[in-house]
Amino acid sequence: MPDRITLKNVAPVRREAHTIPGTVSQGVVFMDADLRVLGADPLFYSSFRVTPAEVEGRLLQDLGDGQWNNEALHQLLNDAIASDKPFTDHEVESDLPGGAGRKFMLLHGARTSKVTFPGAVVMLGFDDGTARRVAEEALRKAEVRYRRLFQTAKDGILILDAHTGKVIDANAFMEGLVGLESGELLGKQLYEIGMFKDIEENKAAFRELQRDRYIRYEHLPVQNQRGETVEVEFIANVYLEDDRLVAQCNVRDISDRVRLEKQIALQAVALADEARSKDEFLAMLSHELRNPLAPIRSAVHLLKLQQGAEANPIQRQALEIIDRQVGNLTKLVSDLLEVSRVINGRIHLNMETVDLHELMQHAIQTVAPLIEQQRHTLTLHECDSPMWAHADPLRMEEVLVNLLNNAVKYTPAGGTIEAGCALSDGHVYLHVTDNGIGIQKELLPRIFDLFTQADRSLDRSQGGLGIGLALAHRLVILQGGTIQATSAGLGKGSTFTVRLPLIQPPVVVLDPAPLTDTGGDPNGMRVLVVDDNIDLATMLSSTLRHKGYAVRTAHSGPQGLHIAHQWTPQIVLLDIGLPGLDGYEVARRLRTDPNMSGVRLIALTGYGQEADVALTREAGFNAHLVKPYDFNELEKLMLKEQ
Repeated sequence: MPDRITLKNVAPVRREAHTIPGTVSQGVVFMDADLRVLGADPLFYSSFRVTPAEVEGRLLQDLGDGQWNNEALHQLLNDAIASDKPFTDHEVESDLPGGAGRKFMLLHGARTSKVTFPGAVVMLGFDDGTARRVAEEALRKAEVRYRRLFQTAKDGILILDAHTGKVIDANAFMEGLVGLESGELLGKQLYEIGMFKDIEENKAAFRELQRDRYIRYEHLPVQNQRGETVEVEFIANVYLEDDRLVAQCNVRDISDRVRLEKQIALQAVALADEARSKDEFLAMLSHELRNPLAPIRSAVHLLKLQQGAEANPIQRQALEIIDRQVGNLTKLVSDLLEVSRVINGRIHLNMETVDLHELMQHAIQTVAPLIEQQRHTLTLHECDSPMWAHADPLRMEEVLVNLLNNAVKYTPAGGTIEAGCALSDGHVYLHVTDNGIGIQKELLPRIFDLFTQADRSLDRSQGGLGIGLALAHRLVILQGGTIQATSAGLGKGSTFTVRLPLIQPPVVVLDPAPLTDTGGDPNGMRVLVVDDNIDLATMLSSTLRHKGYAVRTAHSGPQGLHIAHQWTPQIVLLDIGLPGLDGYEVARRLRTDPNMSGVRLIALTGYGQEADVALTREAGFNAHLVKPYDFNELEKLMLKEQ
């Protein structure tokens, strides 16, 4: 047996191995004429995880699992021995021992020098071709997928030679679009298959494609071989494919889309004409109705003035009815004009930072007479704090009034109405809920449409034209909000919810003013009235303003604290039984604020026992006054020196 190849003598073996055509990455074996292994380099042993004892002296065909017992391989080796004819890239698949796994080996063979390895006449080099085989298989599969997508695409696809502009490939959809078989398309220019009108137009487009590597035509008329003209979207881009510049053209038939767009445009024009005619009619109707209303109201007013104390009761009643109905008709006409202005975009919004809870309270006060007339019970759910939003205060109050009026009208006498507000996801939610006649499920999607009303009896006792909700909807949308109607069905009431983005409270910048006694002069003194009885707070505030005080109101403990910190009042008239925080806690928190160390706190409460007075004193109140109180007595307490 010749000397074994070691690290000391491996260099000449490597030089010899380099004479084998191909890459040798897994080692080399040397064999005699009978293909008996005489030796191998260390790389072979490590690559195949075998020992010299397992290999040397054995025939090639007996090694491993017989993967090299290959007639074609033996023939290649014999040819190399007989005629000095080397070979390369003979692929053999094998399972290597020792957990090396399944490999695709590329074998390279050639005659060898007996000087390098005594007795050997042929050498066999091994290269791992697994990665290449996997890559080739992946490429093959990708090609299959590409062809499948290419042929099944719902767009026409053309592949052009980027230098000549001639078709070199086309998919099935393209064939159907132009009415030509694939073989008929190959080698043709675009203008020859119906693209572009003539040769010059075709040449110009192709020059643009060659220059920019991209062109697009959104509406390109194509006349196919059947004499039909279709409109297509044409997109082409240039790329390199196998060292060849090609242009891929995607052609989409947009004839149906174009027809639909034209149809939609015609419908839009018709709808716009219809809407304009409707708006013009509403404006004309409102104008014409106003003209006779003015003299009717003037005549009623004149007749009332001429009536004395002994006026005929029947006449007096008739005049009251006429006056009331003229007012209703005037409101209806105003709503018609308002809707017309909103629809035509002629309305101007004065957007500012507003407290929506305060607007809800104002709206309730506006509707209060109608609520009382119908003997409804109204519950206002107080908010924990002011709900600030960016809105037009007059228009938003109009929205709330319309929602409340709607609840009153469509709730039988003696019903219940709830109003309130809530915070969620950075938005303010205002809701009005009633237990009235409800809304049909089929009507809900159209409830905000103009002239839409709920199903009512033939006597039409509720009146109206279905304008209020349509107007409320449009005004809310204009202010960046949404409005939603929900109902469980007829007879089960309804809920209307307005949603507006919540914003940060305004920063009130005030001129510094000392919190001192004014010596009995109320002019300019800042008074905060905190009471959950809206009527009481309203009347007290009106009286104070008439006397010359600057007044703000709150209807809950948290709201009172917020206004106090922002506005710094000199006097706080504070109820005890408040929602959110009671009056005692509000007083204690105000006393901890250094900016309001001099504020005068007066408790206005229905509790008047000695223990109650002691509690107010302990909480930091300056005075305790029991309801109902005399205003003069209250004012004396307000202006009393500390």
